[in-house]
Amino acid sequence: MQIKGVLFDFSGTLFRIESVESWLRAVLDARSATVEQADFEHWTRRLTAAGALPGGPAPERIPPSLAAAWADRDRTARTHREAYTGLAREAELPDPGLYDALYDRHMSPAAWRPYPDAEEVLRGLHRNGVAVGIVSNIGWDLRPVFRAHGLDDHVDAYVLSYEHGVQKPDPHLFRTACALLELDPAEVVMVGDDRVADAGAAAVGCEVRFVDHLPVAERPDALRALGLTELAGEAPGTRRS
Repeated sequence: MQIKGVLFDFSGTLFRIESVESWLRAVLDARSATVEQADFEHWTRRLTAAGALPGGPAPERIPPSLAAAWADRDRTARTHREAYTGLAREAELPDPGLYDALYDRHMSPAAWRPYPDAEEVLRGLHRNGVAVGIVSNIGWDLRPVFRAHGLDDHVDAYVLSYEHGVQKPDPHLFRTACALLELDPAEVVMVGDDRVADAGAAAVGCEVRFVDHLPVAERPDALRALGLTELAGEAPGTRRS
């Protein structure tokens, strides 16, 4: 099989969000807030349990008042912010301004790190003429993250759930991505970390491959190990400029 296109998930596949500790510390430092270490550790534990960091640890429970927003969190920018700032409020932080500040921090390029082999794999696909798309369940524009880390030049199309009003595993997102790449889904591989959401690509005819959502230091070569550039070969593909 010689692939002509690859679709990638964002969080947990190409990039990993910073730790809850780093997230909270960055926001406190930006506000010149001085806190006792015991308080910092307490809030870190509460935010972790609440699942307030998008892309971070999952919530231990969803408060009934947030159930609707959580279920639809990736359909709109409003519900995404509502869901995650609502979860952060479960931590009962001392300054009400911290909830939006934390949410805003997670959207910054500095909060994200690419996996060690992400650039190599994207560059190799680009070199071999393979079209690349990003298909993400998300409530904000991640394009600046790719630009800041020098990876945007290797991406041909972005399909973000909040821009389409649906979320994976809805086949619409994968079908749209293949159409933007001008490829038949049978010529495309979807790579993700979510065995439910990303598996939706199979419904439109894409092959689906998975990586594990691990800290960056613990996953040095999972993307490379998929052998995508080898499947692409050296023959010219159908990349559109």
